[in-house]
Amino acid sequence: MARSKMPKSTRFAKGLPDRETLLKFIRESGETDKAAIARAFGLKGEDRRQLRALLQTLQDEGALGKRGRRGLAEAGALPEVGVADVVERDADGELLVRLTRGEDAPLVPLAPGGDAKGPAPGLGDRVLVRFVPLENGETEARLIKRLGQSAHRILGVVRKARREVRVEPVDRRSKDTLLLPEGEDVRDGDLVLAQVEPHGPRYGPRRGKLLEVVGREDEPRAYSLIAIHAHGIPTGFSEAAEAEAEAAQPPTLAGREDLRDVPLITIDPQDARDHDDAVYAHPDDDPKNPGGWVCWVAIADVAAYVRPGSELDRIARDKGNSVYFPDRVEPMLPERLSNGLCSLREGENRATLAVRMVFGADGRKRGHRFVRGLMRSAAKLSYEQAQAAIDGQIDDKTAPLLEPVLQPLWAAYACLKTGRDARSPLAIESAERRIAMTREGEIAAITPRATLDAMKLIEEFMIQANVCAAETLEQKKTPLIYRIHDQPSREKIQALADLLDTLGLPWTKGEAPRTERFNRLLDETRGGPHADIVNEVVLRTQMQAHYSTENIGHYGLNLAKYAHFTSPIRRYADLIVHRALVTALGLGDDGLSQFDISQMAGTAEIITFAERRAMAAERDATDRYVAAFLADRVGAEFEGRITGVTRFGLFVRLAETGADGLVPVSRLGGEFFVHDDRAHALVGERSGARWPLGMTVQVRLAEATPITGGLLFDMLSDPAPPDRSMPLPRLGVRGRGDRRPPSGRPPSGRPPGIRTGRKKKMGGKKR
Repeated sequence: MARSKMPKSTRFAKGLPDRETLLKFIRESGETDKAAIARAFGLKGEDRRQLRALLQTLQDEGALGKRGRRGLAEAGALPEVGVADVVERDADGELLVRLTRGEDAPLVPLAPGGDAKGPAPGLGDRVLVRFVPLENGETEARLIKRLGQSAHRILGVVRKARREVRVEPVDRRSKDTLLLPEGEDVRDGDLVLAQVEPHGPRYGPRRGKLLEVVGREDEPRAYSLIAIHAHGIPTGFSEAAEAEAEAAQPPTLAGREDLRDVPLITIDPQDARDHDDAVYAHPDDDPKNPGGWVCWVAIADVAAYVRPGSELDRIARDKGNSVYFPDRVEPMLPERLSNGLCSLREGENRATLAVRMVFGADGRKRGHRFVRGLMRSAAKLSYEQAQAAIDGQIDDKTAPLLEPVLQPLWAAYACLKTGRDARSPLAIESAERRIAMTREGEIAAITPRATLDAMKLIEEFMIQANVCAAETLEQKKTPLIYRIHDQPSREKIQALADLLDTLGLPWTKGEAPRTERFNRLLDETRGGPHADIVNEVVLRTQMQAHYSTENIGHYGLNLAKYAHFTSPIRRYADLIVHRALVTALGLGDDGLSQFDISQMAGTAEIITFAERRAMAAERDATDRYVAAFLADRVGAEFEGRITGVTRFGLFVRLAETGADGLVPVSRLGGEFFVHDDRAHALVGERSGARWPLGMTVQVRLAEATPITGGLLFDMLSDPAPPDRSMPLPRLGVRGRGDRRPPSGRPPSGRPPGIRTGRKKKMGGKKR
């Protein structure tokens, strides 16, 4: 949730507000939180405690309602634009929606029609709407965009038995099957999309009708297909969009600065298909900046090809971003652009929007300027190739680049790293895996991905370019979409403090959750017995980053201003930022349109949703491919680590593949177990033996279900000995004969990453 700014229409006196003043502030803010209120009124210490008490009283009285985890709004208040669920119909058959983040939000009628194209929404759909007050004092919701498929549609696998044709859902969370009518032209094992009949029988399987056969469950590439359909990922391009892409022409120097003599190079994963950023650095020759560096970051000028109001633009906004699977990519732009004119190919002229940044010897940026230019990449290198050259293993490609290009880049990175270390962004360790696919679409191997200085160099250059974009647009007072990341909630910090207390690690109550404090904790425990559990819980303590037109800074990177600029081929947010820079700096007539400006808040909602959708689809597809990879190893033993503890079992991540699976509590032995949520452990009620988060264990693979991506393990290790210093929780969970829970990943999924401005490409991730 974006923190609100202080309402401009009213000046509020500093100091603890009275009831009416506080309600007026919240009403004018629309949506805010305790921290924003405290800042607006300059409250500290005891005044903050009194503010919390006043806010709680207003909530208890029903004058305030919650928005999300920490947000507050006047009871019944609605934002101008919001994400809502279609939850029911009224007596006249009109659809009613309710805000997804509003526990107290009212039901609002959804106006027929709307601006959105495509199928009309139905019950169970998630929609982006604009709330419009009517003259009669009521409010209606007007559709901007349909965000997700209806809960009344099921993607599943056909199972034929006798005269029945059933559809078993591929979603591991769903236990319902559909019964299709006799005579449907389907085969056993078909992947189908089916519609639930609204007026079926009250008992037994629900009835449904066939909508589409989308593939076969035994096809090698089926798992990506399942993820695409299950999450409603938009696919392909219209004929009009393809025609616009094919009509695009190579760039000329007209109206551009000539950068072709600047030896910019691309450094990407080995199997990257497109290259949308290039870098170069050299010592600053300004005598006023001794030891300083000039760093260039050149980005593909996608705004020159994807114009506001075009079919390409409409589809790119709808997709929000490219989606990457182990075996394929669903691109945001057609290949003619994403792998052609907007890819910074070696030795070819390309349009670019570049930034020239100057850093002092202390790693702090002293200035920057943006350039709309024409460039020619001097070389295409992989991370491994560039790193090997710096480490003394040159080849024919890197030998002539070593002294003039690569060594200056590494020296500049050392300078920037000094500034980064002083800034102290979060330094959470997160193991990444590389999935190698065969030509037939099957997994050949899953291996750990090495973290190279070449990757860190590109990451830091991109972060600095993103900062420059946000600073320039703020200075020019130009509308933009920020990449924001809020600090951890009080509840999450309290949970972390409780865990650390059980480990004998101090975290002072009320201590501010600064990034350097987290880093100090990680450094103090690194290499010790609690390193894994602390790293895991610190990661889960963090909030998710998202897009917003309101800036609260980026907590994880410890930056006050941040906007995505470096990946316009695969992120619509970056394309909007490019257009904003074109407008702000007078670099052409293809900058922000009136639609871009008026719909910017809605666009931020759309692309945030698209990013979350893409992450879920990518994760689900990977889980299915990994389950297929392990299916012929049922019975094998693996080393793993407990990454999730719930009342119904333990989630274990395998060291070999990074695969996640469940050890149900029913497979942990015969005694009753207690879920100690404070210590993140399952505790034997009789013995006190413990299964704590982060513990290294041996497991045996009992089941692998590729169609759902589920893995079930048997526990082979013994539990950790009792911790006699801790009292046992009172409520037990039976360890034998429990209802078997659904297999899958931890309840909250894998902890969300904090994306920093880099991106995933085929075969690799950049953050």
